[in-house]
Amino acid sequence: MEKFLQQIRACTVCAEYLEYGANPVIMASSKSRIVIIGQAPGRLVHASGIPWDDQSGGNLRGWLNIDKQTFYDPGIIALMPMGFCYPGKDKTGDLPPRRECAPLWHQKLLSQMNQVSLILLVGQYAQNYYLGSNAKSNLTETVRHFSEYLPKYFPLPHPSPRNYIWKSKNPWFDSTVLPELKKLIHGII
Repeated sequence: MEKFLQQIRACTVCAEYLEYGANPVIMASSKSRIVIIGQAPGRLVHASGIPWDDQSGGNLRGWLNIDKQTFYDPGIIALMPMGFCYPGKDKTGDLPPRRECAPLWHQKLLSQMNQVSLILLVGQYAQNYYLGSNAKSNLTETVRHFSEYLPKYFPLPHPSPRNYIWKSKNPWFDSTVLPELKKLIHGII
């Protein structure tokens, strides 16, 4: 597994499209029990090289009700984005994850993790890729019907501070989804 992770970290397949250069960010182990598939590293994560090393990561750890030590233990949790490198900025936020990463690396990576009990699909890019035609008409409906994707997948919105408006419009997320998520996570840990 470590050799394979080194290959991913050395990847430059889409470097010519990345304004800030290639810096694949990944954390996983063959013993990982939970996989968190997010969008793509942001600017801060690109700089630090640590997955979810920003306010979104803090929010996600809060949703899971776990501390940093547990979150960053690859024997428990694998952290892999849809695009391993920071894609750069767009007019309204970060660009979408590069399309090359998931088809090139995801299945190979997941096949080396034989103890996975749950995959969290964080955001619409991960949900569309993994759920395909089983995803609902939009992220809100996919997350609302999270139980339909269990026991393998658990869809979540992105924990970005930009999504506070979404959370305020969907109070059922805090009252219904998060308690079930925390119960599942702590049962696996």
